[in-house]
Amino acid sequence: MNRILVLILFCIGTFSLQAQNFSVSGTVDEADTGLPLPGVNIILKNTTNGVVTDFDGNYTINNIAAGDVLVFSYVGFLPQEITVGENQTEINVSLNTDSAALDEVVVIGYGTQQKKDITGAVSVVSNETIEQLNPIKVEQALQGTAAGVNVTPSSGAPGAGININIRGIASNSENGPLVLIDGYQGDLNTINPNDIESISILKDAQAAIYGIAGANGVVLVTTKSGKKNTAPTIQYDAYVGVQETSRELPLLNATEYGLLLNESYANNGQALPFPNVSELGRGTNFQEEVFDTSPIMSHNLTLNGGSEKVTYSFGVSHLDQEGIIGAKKSDFQRSTARFNIGVDISDAFTFTGNTIYTSIDRRSINENGLGSVLFNALNIPPTFGVDQEDVNGTLGNEIINPLSQIENTFNDYNLNKFNGSFSLDYMPIDELTFTSRIGYSLSTSKGKDFAPIIDYGPGKVFNNVRSTVNQNRINDNSYTYDLFGTYENTFDETHHLTGTAGMTVIRNWGDGLYATGYDVPNNSWDFADISLTTGTNDGLNNSAYKYDIRKLSFFGRLQYDYKGKYLVSGMLRRDASTRFGPENRVGYFPSATAGWILSEEDFLSDSNVISFLKLRGSFGILGNDEAGGAEFYRSLLNGEATYVLDGNLVNGTALGRIANPASGWEEAEKTNIGIDLRLLNNKIDISADVFREDRKDLLIAGIPVSGIFGGGAPGSGAPTINAGTTRNEGLEFAINYKENFGDDIRVGVGYNATFLRNEVTEVNGTEFLPGGQFGVGQPQPARFQEGFPIGYFYGYETDGIFQNQAEVDAHPSQETLGAAASPGDIRYVDTNGDGVINVDDRTNIGDPIPTATMGLNLNFSYKNFDFTAYTYASLGNDMVRNYERNQPNVNRHAYYLERWTGPGTSNEVPRVTTGATSNVAFSDFYVEDASYARLQNVQIGYSLPETFLEKTGINRLRIYTSVQNLYTFTNYKGFDPSASTGEAIGGGIDYGFYPVPRIFLAGLNLNF
Repeated sequence: MNRILVLILFCIGTFSLQAQNFSVSGTVDEADTGLPLPGVNIILKNTTNGVVTDFDGNYTINNIAAGDVLVFSYVGFLPQEITVGENQTEINVSLNTDSAALDEVVVIGYGTQQKKDITGAVSVVSNETIEQLNPIKVEQALQGTAAGVNVTPSSGAPGAGININIRGIASNSENGPLVLIDGYQGDLNTINPNDIESISILKDAQAAIYGIAGANGVVLVTTKSGKKNTAPTIQYDAYVGVQETSRELPLLNATEYGLLLNESYANNGQALPFPNVSELGRGTNFQEEVFDTSPIMSHNLTLNGGSEKVTYSFGVSHLDQEGIIGAKKSDFQRSTARFNIGVDISDAFTFTGNTIYTSIDRRSINENGLGSVLFNALNIPPTFGVDQEDVNGTLGNEIINPLSQIENTFNDYNLNKFNGSFSLDYMPIDELTFTSRIGYSLSTSKGKDFAPIIDYGPGKVFNNVRSTVNQNRINDNSYTYDLFGTYENTFDETHHLTGTAGMTVIRNWGDGLYATGYDVPNNSWDFADISLTTGTNDGLNNSAYKYDIRKLSFFGRLQYDYKGKYLVSGMLRRDASTRFGPENRVGYFPSATAGWILSEEDFLSDSNVISFLKLRGSFGILGNDEAGGAEFYRSLLNGEATYVLDGNLVNGTALGRIANPASGWEEAEKTNIGIDLRLLNNKIDISADVFREDRKDLLIAGIPVSGIFGGGAPGSGAPTINAGTTRNEGLEFAINYKENFGDDIRVGVGYNATFLRNEVTEVNGTEFLPGGQFGVGQPQPARFQEGFPIGYFYGYETDGIFQNQAEVDAHPSQETLGAAASPGDIRYVDTNGDGVINVDDRTNIGDPIPTATMGLNLNFSYKNFDFTAYTYASLGNDMVRNYERNQPNVNRHAYYLERWTGPGTSNEVPRVTTGATSNVAFSDFYVEDASYARLQNVQIGYSLPETFLEKTGINRLRIYTSVQNLYTFTNYKGFDPSASTGEAIGGGIDYGFYPVPRIFLAGLNLNF
């Protein structure tokens, strides 16, 4: 009986165990598209029991009991936890994309790729980041948000150009990246930032797919499009704001100026110009007079939607920005209209089209350079009245009243541009897609400037004895035709192969016409038109140009991964460009990349810390054909000549720059090793890269050749030749942390840094190439020379101030620099030890290229409130202070209050005198550390609760306030330590840069 009872209990237990444990099956797909997801991990929580979905997204997991929790996770998607119900044997799951963690699909050129599979160095800036920054121009959204990208304004004036350098400056000429907008060559300056969906930046050999144009990196812009099966949505974004200067320099007031001027005259034994300084007061602050508080406003309207077969997106915008100097005479207006449509013509054919129209109107003042408005505002004495001119010529021939300069500035520029692309995709089978795409850009611009008859004082270079009007018309056009096929397939569920091959045809053509008219009726802007001018001139009154550049390229790329763990790709592009002569027209640009996703290996797959880990590397050769002009292998009839004809001298034309048919493209050899790491369920995202680029065969103009070739003739010049090599090497690092604390608090912190070392490793045919300007009549201060950074500053090293005559007598003579030294003068270093200070003692006194750039960005939200802060820092770059004039009667920076006035008073600022000294020689006294950290955007927003908006038909209403360029931390004495002319040699010389404005904004985002 006992045995029977035990047997019954055993059977009951067995049946009970079998009833409690069962198998669960199902499918996992992507919520947005419904497509199956292979490789999804399904794990019984807190155990090692797990499986992976197959190629069709199917799975089966055994030994599951009611109440168990299954965790579904996949890189790039939000994980889901599902509790198994009683006898629930089927569970189907749709995973949502975790855009915050990955920005999963990335444009890489002639296609897209999942970010986890990318083996090159690619940075992505999303539309979310662009919306938070509210940039006026697209380039501003790249500063501090993408590692390895350095953005510098050429001026803070509305509409001024912005320079982009990816991983440093490698060429002596053109260093800007190739910009592609939806596949066609475009211009970021004409794009409305609100129209952008994402920006991908290719920084290494991944860009080799663009061959001869990819050496400086590639910026790929994707504009917004509609989504299928989406009801029409309207988004309206607007802001209004005021602008002010972000900085004013401390200058001497009238009393301080009078005291220093008296001292300077007395030190040279001259009579005092201001016997009664007490009457001067504070005088005129010309900085305050030229700076305005100016308005800015922006409106943007977008319509998006889509059906089963058609998607659409329409957008219009208008931006109006006045300048903080000159107001309406320094303004910028940009209006855009955008159209995007996608149509599934059939199961095999898909059509996509987009067009952007841009209209730009801009007026400008003299923004930087010697003679700019700010240059004059800094140098004109505060003893002058706001309407007073230098009628006695006491300020030299350069300096005039800046308010009069603004009043007599007249110009206008208008651009109308259509650009876009049309694409047809054909899928004969699921694995194969053929793409035929044509991109185009058609632009027409016109400009006019008027110089009235004006007399600013005796000998002024700005005086004009005849009124003139200059007008121009320019047409720039291009088209890009791409035809390529992409084959993608997976074999045996382990071998994933993607092959792309095709061709690209590019044509850039255009022309320009310039003309000058003399003697404008009534000396007035209202009559400033060539058709109304009545005067003539013996010289050439017009000019024109025409260009037509064509390229033909063939390319191929093969990408392979094994089990999603081992990744390799290879690329080859063949380019032919009419920029070069027939012998050097064709170039081949190969590259290879590889990656290893260690987190897919067994030894890391169960890690609770490492969510994703990938090692990657790349090597490739890329080209740059943008230097040296449109067709520098041939000589054009654009030189000057004077002929004797019938006994009279007649002006004519002659051959210009000497041709060089042997010139070829610049070649960039790029190497990159990187790591991508995500921790704690993708909360922490880390990326690091070590890179090196050797730029070879630099296209250099100006290397001297024999005079028998005619290079010294008017309008002529030395040929452009391949004659230099540079090296950039460094480290990039980026870390992002994002986490939700409950339903109400979300935090995001991002930091990126780039450390860079630049060196010219070879220059052929000459010792160095000079660049930039300093003072009047002095040698060019910047150099391109072997063994030094590009554009380094070449001048005299200083060693303080002579305190007494004994120090002067004990020091090598400085007389060759302009005058014998006296106590209070700058003491220069005898670098070569020959006992005399002369030109042979000049040395490296500064580097304009930063050694490190950094971005620190913060996002925080609590319930309906949100806060963002973006900062940027540049460290280690030097800048030349060249906005000061050494004329005896000009105003000075306030640091001259700390000048030398006797032994022990100063060892940094020299004495003041009207006599001749060597203090004006270019030295490190004029070179400053221009490192800075800028709080470039702070924004606070509030979204109205959905319960409040339910009855209004509004989906979202957010209001916000923000400040751009809130504050810049720097020791640099000038207006803007971030500015650059954009020149590789001489770009870091400050002639009085127009500062970037501080902008206070209030805006709204409305969706319905």
